[in-house]
Amino acid sequence: MRPNPSVNTDAPDTLAVAGPMPLSHFVDSFASAMSAVDAKRPQAANARTGIAYQPGIGPHTESQTVSLVIAHMAETSPVLYSTIEREVPYPSAPRSKCDLRIRVEGESWIVEAKMLRVMGDNGKPNDNILMHILSPYSAHRSALTDCEKLVSSGFEGRKAVLIFGYEYEGFPMEPALWAFETLARAKVRLSPRYEARMQNLVHPVHETGRVVAWEAAPLLR
Repeated sequence: MRPNPSVNTDAPDTLAVAGPMPLSHFVDSFASAMSAVDAKRPQAANARTGIAYQPGIGPHTESQTVSLVIAHMAETSPVLYSTIEREVPYPSAPRSKCDLRIRVEGESWIVEAKMLRVMGDNGKPNDNILMHILSPYSAHRSALTDCEKLVSSGFEGRKAVLIFGYEYEGFPMEPALWAFETLARAKVRLSPRYEARMQNLVHPVHETGRVVAWEAAPLLR
Protein backbone atom coordinates (compact mmCIF):
# COMPACT_ATOMS: atom_id res chain seq x y z
CA MET A 1 0.00 0.00 0.00
CA ARG A 2 1.26 3.46 -0.83
CA PRO A 3 1.23 6.35 1.62
CA ASN A 4 -1.94 8.43 1.69
CA PRO A 5 -1.51 10.94 -1.15
CA SER A 6 -2.79 13.77 1.04
CA VAL A 7 0.33 13.48 3.18
CA ASN A 8 3.37 15.53 2.19
CA THR A 9 6.05 12.85 2.03
CA ASP A 10 8.70 15.43 1.19
CA ALA A 11 8.33 17.22 4.51
CA PRO A 12 11.55 17.23 6.59
CA ASP A 13 9.84 15.67 9.59
CA THR A 14 8.79 12.50 7.71
CA LEU A 15 10.55 9.16 7.90
CA ALA A 16 10.82 6.56 5.13
CA VAL A 17 9.37 3.13 5.87
CA ALA A 18 11.32 0.11 4.65
CA GLY A 19 12.63 -3.20 5.91
CA PRO A 20 11.75 -6.90 6.00
CA MET A 21 8.10 -6.14 6.86
CA PRO A 22 6.94 -2.67 5.82
CA LEU A 23 4.48 -1.00 8.14
CA SER A 24 2.04 -0.85 5.22
CA HIS A 25 1.95 -4.67 5.18
CA PHE A 26 1.01 -4.81 8.85
CA VAL A 27 -1.73 -2.21 8.30
CA ASP A 28 -3.18 -4.22 5.41
CA SER A 29 -3.04 -7.42 7.48
CA PHE A 30 -4.70 -5.79 10.47
CA ALA A 31 -7.56 -4.39 8.37
CA SER A 32 -8.08 -7.70 6.55
CA ALA A 33 -8.17 -9.53 9.86
CA MET A 34 -10.70 -7.07 11.29
CA SER A 35 -12.99 -7.70 8.32
CA ALA A 36 -12.53 -11.47 8.57
CA VAL A 37 -13.28 -11.53 12.30
CA ASP A 38 -16.28 -9.26 11.76
CA ALA A 39 -17.68 -11.67 9.16
CA LYS A 40 -17.90 -14.32 11.91
CA ARG A 41 -20.41 -12.05 13.68
CA PRO A 42 -18.78 -12.02 17.14
CA GLN A 43 -20.90 -10.52 19.93
CA ALA A 44 -19.51 -8.36 22.69
CA ALA A 45 -21.42 -7.73 25.90
CA ASN A 46 -21.89 -4.73 28.16
CA ALA A 47 -19.31 -5.13 30.95
CA ARG A 48 -21.73 -3.79 33.58
CA THR A 49 -25.02 -5.44 32.63
CA GLY A 50 -23.86 -8.46 30.64
CA ILE A 51 -26.36 -7.63 27.91
CA ALA A 52 -25.08 -8.60 24.47
CA TYR A 53 -24.50 -5.94 21.84
CA GLN A 54 -25.47 -6.39 18.20
CA PRO A 55 -23.19 -8.77 16.25
CA GLY A 56 -20.00 -7.48 14.69
CA ILE A 57 -16.51 -6.49 15.73
CA GLY A 58 -17.52 -2.83 16.17
CA PRO A 59 -18.89 -2.96 19.75
CA HIS A 60 -15.85 -4.78 21.17
CA THR A 61 -13.46 -2.89 23.41
CA GLU A 62 -10.07 -1.76 22.14
CA SER A 63 -8.31 -4.61 23.93
CA GLN A 64 -10.84 -7.22 22.79
CA THR A 65 -10.59 -6.05 19.19
CA VAL A 66 -6.79 -6.19 19.16
CA SER A 67 -6.84 -9.68 20.71
CA LEU A 68 -9.35 -11.00 18.16
CA VAL A 69 -7.45 -9.47 15.26
CA ILE A 70 -4.01 -10.66 16.35
CA ALA A 71 -5.31 -14.18 16.96
CA HIS A 72 -6.70 -14.29 13.42
CA MET A 73 -3.46 -12.92 11.95
CA ALA A 74 -1.41 -15.52 13.83
CA GLU A 75 -3.69 -18.31 12.62
CA THR A 76 -3.76 -17.28 8.96
CA SER A 77 -0.16 -15.97 8.61
CA PRO A 78 1.87 -17.87 11.21
CA VAL A 79 5.24 -17.17 9.60
CA LEU A 80 4.81 -13.45 10.16
CA TYR A 81 2.49 -13.18 13.12
CA SER A 82 2.56 -16.29 15.32
CA THR A 83 5.17 -14.72 17.61
CA ILE A 84 3.40 -11.40 18.21
CA GLU A 85 3.69 -10.45 21.87
CA ARG A 86 1.01 -8.56 23.78
CA GLU A 87 1.39 -6.24 26.79
CA VAL A 88 5.19 -6.01 26.66
CA PRO A 89 6.74 -4.05 29.58
CA TYR A 90 8.52 -0.83 28.67
CA PRO A 91 12.26 -1.08 29.45
CA SER A 92 12.21 2.47 30.82
CA ALA A 93 9.01 1.95 32.86
CA PRO A 94 8.19 -1.76 33.42
CA ARG A 95 4.79 -1.01 34.96
CA SER A 96 3.70 0.38 31.61
CA LYS A 97 2.89 -2.12 28.89
CA CYS A 98 3.15 -1.72 25.12
CA ASP A 99 0.33 -3.23 23.07
CA LEU A 100 2.32 -5.23 20.51
CA ARG A 101 5.81 -6.40 19.61
CA ILE A 102 6.25 -8.09 16.23
CA ARG A 103 9.54 -9.84 15.43
CA VAL A 104 10.18 -10.55 11.75
CA GLU A 105 13.52 -11.59 10.22
CA GLY A 106 15.53 -10.27 13.13
CA GLU A 107 13.76 -6.92 13.22
CA SER A 108 11.13 -5.76 15.69
CA TRP A 109 8.17 -3.45 15.41
CA ILE A 110 6.92 -1.96 18.69
CA VAL A 111 3.32 -0.84 18.22
CA GLU A 112 0.82 1.07 20.33
CA ALA A 113 -2.78 0.73 19.12
CA LYS A 114 -5.74 3.00 19.79
CA MET A 115 -9.41 2.78 18.79
CA LEU A 116 -11.38 5.73 17.41
CA ARG A 117 -15.08 4.89 17.78
CA VAL A 118 -17.28 7.96 18.02
CA MET A 119 -20.61 6.07 18.18
CA GLY A 120 -21.88 3.40 20.53
CA ASP A 121 -23.83 0.23 19.76
CA ASN A 122 -27.04 2.28 20.00
CA GLY A 123 -25.85 4.95 17.56
CA LYS A 124 -25.38 7.61 20.24
CA PRO A 125 -22.10 9.58 20.23
CA ASN A 126 -19.32 9.05 22.75
CA ASP A 127 -18.16 12.58 23.50
CA ASN A 128 -15.00 11.49 25.35
CA ILE A 129 -13.39 9.40 22.62
CA LEU A 130 -11.08 12.09 21.26
CA MET A 131 -9.32 12.17 24.63
CA HIS A 132 -7.89 8.73 23.77
CA ILE A 133 -6.40 10.08 20.56
CA LEU A 134 -5.44 13.71 21.24
CA SER A 135 -5.02 14.27 24.98
CA PRO A 136 -1.63 15.84 25.84
CA TYR A 137 -1.73 14.36 29.36
CA SER A 138 0.24 11.16 29.91
CA ALA A 139 -2.30 9.86 32.43
CA HIS A 140 -4.83 9.56 29.59
CA ARG A 141 -2.51 7.25 27.59
CA SER A 142 -3.56 8.80 24.29
CA ALA A 143 -2.15 8.10 20.85
CA LEU A 144 -0.45 11.48 21.09
CA THR A 145 1.40 10.70 24.32
CA ASP A 146 2.14 7.18 23.02
CA CYS A 147 4.34 8.78 20.36
CA GLU A 148 6.66 10.39 22.91
CA LYS A 149 6.56 7.33 25.14
CA LEU A 150 7.60 5.04 22.29
CA VAL A 151 10.56 7.08 21.07
CA SER A 152 11.99 7.33 24.60
CA SER A 153 11.02 3.78 25.61
CA GLY A 154 14.37 2.01 25.44
CA PHE A 155 12.85 -0.68 23.21
CA GLU A 156 15.09 -1.96 20.43
CA GLY A 157 13.47 -1.88 17.04
CA ARG A 158 11.17 0.44 15.16
CA LYS A 159 8.20 2.12 16.74
CA ALA A 160 4.73 2.79 15.37
CA VAL A 161 1.36 4.15 16.44
CA LEU A 162 -1.71 2.50 14.94
CA ILE A 163 -5.25 3.89 15.06
CA PHE A 164 -8.18 1.74 14.00
CA GLY A 165 -11.71 3.03 13.96
CA TYR A 166 -15.06 3.53 12.33
CA GLU A 167 -16.60 6.22 10.14
CA TYR A 168 -20.09 7.68 10.47
CA GLU A 169 -22.19 10.24 8.67
CA GLY A 170 -21.16 13.57 10.15
CA PHE A 171 -18.24 11.97 12.01
CA PRO A 172 -15.55 10.86 9.55
CA MET A 173 -12.17 9.84 10.95
CA GLU A 174 -10.19 12.30 8.85
CA PRO A 175 -10.45 15.43 11.08
CA ALA A 176 -9.25 13.46 14.11
CA LEU A 177 -6.41 11.87 12.14
CA TRP A 178 -5.34 15.26 10.79
CA ALA A 179 -5.39 16.72 14.31
CA PHE A 180 -3.32 13.81 15.60
CA GLU A 181 -0.72 14.22 12.85
CA THR A 182 -0.51 17.97 13.40
CA LEU A 183 0.04 17.65 17.15
CA ALA A 184 2.31 14.59 16.97
CA ARG A 185 4.69 16.19 14.49
CA ALA A 186 5.50 18.82 17.10
CA LYS A 187 6.75 16.01 19.36
CA VAL A 188 8.23 13.30 17.09
CA ARG A 189 9.06 12.52 13.48
CA LEU A 190 6.20 10.67 11.78
CA SER A 191 6.42 8.62 8.62
CA PRO A 192 3.86 9.12 5.87
CA ARG A 193 0.45 7.81 6.77
CA TYR A 194 -0.30 4.20 5.81
CA GLU A 195 -3.91 3.11 5.79
CA ALA A 196 -6.39 0.45 4.74
CA ARG A 197 -10.15 0.79 4.59
CA MET A 198 -12.91 -1.58 5.70
CA GLN A 199 -16.40 -1.70 4.23
CA ASN A 200 -19.62 -3.68 4.58
CA LEU A 201 -19.02 -4.64 8.20
CA VAL A 202 -22.00 -6.44 9.75
CA HIS A 203 -22.88 -4.03 12.58
CA PRO A 204 -25.57 -1.53 11.52
CA VAL A 205 -23.73 1.40 13.17
CA HIS A 206 -20.08 0.42 12.75
CA GLU A 207 -20.31 -0.38 9.02
CA THR A 208 -17.12 1.17 7.63
CA GLY A 209 -13.72 2.02 9.02
CA ARG A 210 -10.01 2.48 8.59
CA VAL A 211 -6.73 1.21 10.00
CA VAL A 212 -4.02 3.87 9.97
CA ALA A 213 -0.41 3.78 11.20
CA TRP A 214 2.73 5.89 11.30
CA GLU A 215 6.31 5.08 12.23
CA ALA A 216 7.59 7.38 15.00
CA ALA A 217 11.17 8.47 15.70
CA PRO A 218 12.83 11.23 17.76
CA LEU A 219 12.91 14.71 16.32
CA LEU A 220 16.16 15.75 14.70
CA ARG A 221 17.81 18.50 16.72
